[in-house]
Amino acid sequence: PAQKSGAMMAGGAMMAAANHSDTLPIEGTLPPLEGAVQWLNSPPLTAEALKGKVVLVDFWTYSCINCLRTLPYVKAWAEKYKDQGLVVIGVHAPEFAFERDVNNVTKAMKDLGITYPVAIDNNYKIWRAFNNQYWPAHYFADAKGQIRYHHFGEGDYAESERVIQQLLREAGATNVAGGLIEADAKGVQQAPDMNEVQSPETYLGFQRAENFVTTGALGTDKVVNYPAAGHLALNNWTLEGQWNVGGQQATLDQAGGRVVYRFHARDLHLVLGPGADGKPVRFKVTIDGQAPGDAHGTDVAPDGSGTVTEQRLYQLVRQSGAVQDRTFSIEFLDPHVSAYAFTFG
Repeated sequence: PAQKSGAMMAGGAMMAAANHSDTLPIEGTLPPLEGAVQWLNSPPLTAEALKGKVVLVDFWTYSCINCLRTLPYVKAWAEKYKDQGLVVIGVHAPEFAFERDVNNVTKAMKDLGITYPVAIDNNYKIWRAFNNQYWPAHYFADAKGQIRYHHFGEGDYAESERVIQQLLREAGATNVAGGLIEADAKGVQQAPDMNEVQSPETYLGFQRAENFVTTGALGTDKVVNYPAAGHLALNNWTLEGQWNVGGQQATLDQAGGRVVYRFHARDLHLVLGPGADGKPVRFKVTIDGQAPGDAHGTDVAPDGSGTVTEQRLYQLVRQSGAVQDRTFSIEFLDPHVSAYAFTFG
């Protein structure tokens, strides 16, 4: 299965050793880019038609925090180097079922300001052609259609930008812009404080759920009434109220249910979506039983209130002071919300 690269591997620990001389090895040939169910912002592109261009292929999916945090850099490179011969292509490979909905992806791209071509790779045809296993993953191809460099996960942005500059120069561009971009990353896209992240990405669906605590058992594909769990150890989480836990998500059957997580990180995010009817779901967040105040995330008011309006990642906590173990709770005041995964930063 694919893994998100970044949460516990930030800074490019997965990367092949960076080659700082002027010779970047040939790692393979750029695959044909066939098999997408649709292209956005562009007619379908092929590797053959892209010969003569330097190509950056970015595998991403719109609810992935590691992907969201690399986007300010990818967008800035696309803008800075487009007139010098760089083509950036996003390959949107969904993790959750709702990310297969092209309308959801189109709206996310608009919200995120993505104007470069994006292939909707719902059948993972392009993903498999690259033998890719990571979100995000960046592959850099030269003007001859040869892959010369790759990077998995967040970080090493300066190295990646120098690769772009080198490949453009190799391609004969005479006006390659120097220097390195300063990414304007705010809100969810702000770089994580990895020194403080001690909580792992955590899925709520039974296929990948870990560290779930309850007095009974985790029910699958049926409504179960979960009692309050009491004290949680670090990185344990629980459900309270009437929940139906499916393979990818936990769905609330009646208003008043809660998700509680004992975490250690500056930021806490949760991928959420409203019910099938699309009606907004109101919620209330507390940290250690109190309103979050200054520690509220971009999707929460200081009093802890917020609303789930669409299927996406919500930033619920961003702390400014010292980071320590805290108990996060979110109570849903309306039914039918679905909760997919926690991520931290």
